[in-house]
Amino acid sequence: MRVACLTFWFYDYTIQMANELARHTDVLLLLPDYRSEDYLESIEPEVKVHVFDYSQYAGRLGPSCYPMIRDIIAAIDDFSPDVIHFQVNNPILCPLIPLLRKYPLVATFHDIEPHPGEDHLMDIGSLLYRLTLFLSRTLTDRIFVHGAALKESLVENYHVPGRKVHVIPIGEHEVTPFTKFREEGLEPDGPRVLFFGRIHSYKGLDCLIQAEPLITREVADARIVIAGTGEDFGRYEEMMAGREAFEVYNYRIPYEEGARLFQQASVVALPYTEASQSGVIPTAYGFKKPVVVTDVGSLPEIVDNGKTGYIVPPHDPTALAGA
Repeated sequence: MRVACLTFWFYDYTIQMANELARHTDVLLLLPDYRSEDYLESIEPEVKVHVFDYSQYAGRLGPSCYPMIRDIIAAIDDFSPDVIHFQVNNPILCPLIPLLRKYPLVATFHDIEPHPGEDHLMDIGSLLYRLTLFLSRTLTDRIFVHGAALKESLVENYHVPGRKVHVIPIGEHEVTPFTKFREEGLEPDGPRVLFFGRIHSYKGLDCLIQAEPLITREVADARIVIAGTGEDFGRYEEMMAGREAFEVYNYRIPYEEGARLFQQASVVALPYTEASQSGVIPTAYGFKKPVVVTDVGSLPEIVDNGKTGYIVPPHDPTALAGA
């Protein structure tokens, strides 16, 4: 069997999948040249690699993308796969999916629909993303999702046949890039709650900030560590009642620094108001850290409540602090 794996992002995820597949079959991995150079050394030699020119397009779908689309299709045709697997994450898939229909297509959905705050009805980017989701639902032969709640959403809300959708629990694709930088003997230097990853409204950071006075009232020396970048951070700083209780790293966190933050954390908080799944949870587990997650999406499916972490209602600072 021959498998072509196409992605425009999710490099760790796709590379680890391709490496494992290559132990059993022939694999072609198609990656963009956009920020992928740091990941190439982690690809096993058995994996055939094709890097396509993406940087100059950066997701802007239009006639100028034709050379890139032609290059991707030519590489796939030359490989002649039995199946193509792709990550649903880029509007360039809109022309690619119909053009690749002569092959069996398998799509992995990381999100079933746009997150709140990221979707603007008349914005061209949002419209193209919704079209990408639609084509990926309707023109593929199989769909993978990382949680039963996500399958239920596809089946009930979008009328995708249940037999077409397969649930695969989220794996440890983000664990090794962090844990390889683990420092022997590094431990928390006090009670530390870590919020890690992209900062967007649906991540519920405002709820964690509102929980801080309740947390520090019970644990006076507790620190809330916020690590990641995203939307304007100014509004979050204005919400902080006790700024001295917060430790902020408002930039894209490299793996080595991320490893230190996870090691020094006492607990990892995911106060999301909406979610599909999150690689932060298995990463926390990789460092043997408990998690506090909200009961949204498929987050609770990989938390053993009371053992590996706690599950609390969303939008509830009191419950979050109590956990």
